[in-house]
Amino acid sequence: MKAVVYDRYGPPEVQRIEDVEQPVPKGHEVLVKIHATTVTRTDVGLREGKPLIVRLFFGLFRPRQRILGTELSGEVEAVGAAVTEFAIGDHVFGSTSGFMTGAHAEFICLSESAPIALKPAAMSFEEAASVTDGVVLALMCLEAAKVRKGQRIVIYGASGSIGTAGVQLAKYFETDVTAVCNTKNVDLVRSLGADRVIDYTRDDFTKNGETYDVIFDAVGKHSFSRCKGSLKPGGAYVATDGFRNLFLQMWTSRIGDKKVLFPIPPHYTKKNVLFLKGLIDAGNYRAVIDRCYPLEDVVEATRYVETEQKTGNVVLTITGV
Repeated sequence: MKAVVYDRYGPPEVQRIEDVEQPVPKGHEVLVKIHATTVTRTDVGLREGKPLIVRLFFGLFRPRQRILGTELSGEVEAVGAAVTEFAIGDHVFGSTSGFMTGAHAEFICLSESAPIALKPAAMSFEEAASVTDGVVLALMCLEAAKVRKGQRIVIYGASGSIGTAGVQLAKYFETDVTAVCNTKNVDLVRSLGADRVIDYTRDDFTKNGETYDVIFDAVGKHSFSRCKGSLKPGGAYVATDGFRNLFLQMWTSRIGDKKVLFPIPPHYTKKNVLFLKGLIDAGNYRAVIDRCYPLEDVVEATRYVETEQKTGNVVLTITGV
């Protein structure tokens, strides 16, 4: 089968298309023929080997797993003898689990208990491939902050993969959402349900005199020190990036009444994917896709993700490279 492989950490150009052995499903595994996958911030970090701590899990000097990619949608091609949940021909979506990658390929084997489910019928393969990662990460952050009906929440970086998921989930939880993004994405973010949208190129939400129960930094561009004055007593700043926040979480859990939350590692579970499927089927969640590239253009797709200007998600389509 064709796959995007890389044998050393480095720039996007370390990736290349190569013929590799097609996996064979074991007893409780399904073989998925992948129709679409994505390039995420996680893929970028793993490929670069940054921050250095990721190398403790993915290979100190060179990557242990040669194929990147965590999100996917496709069709079940074969099943192991013990599989009961899926059948050949089923259309599925979801992600890999734990510290596993491998979705930048024509086929992948996953346990039937992995975070995968039947694809929402109303979604294309491209749309279905693009929703899992952002939702899982945003849901993890909102649950850590114990968001509830009526709370005021800021989502900074509301037009990215995690941000667009965060806006939609926060509205599902019936919170009052102030979304922060750049000028070109104001209308998009408003259409996702935000109660108000702030263009960060024109206004600084930390200087408008408003206070919030939760400030959710979906892009890792802000800091607790900058946001602290905009938090209500007992409020929480939720971080998605920056290991300094791990130490701030420990510090603020003991000192003061405004907390830093840094929920790691992410928990990719079937329960979360089924929850997402329910939202989609009920019309309470939609995919946001910036660009689609064929798998062979993975280097160009990765360069675009690295600009940090993508809106929503960047998809790779696989139609027989």
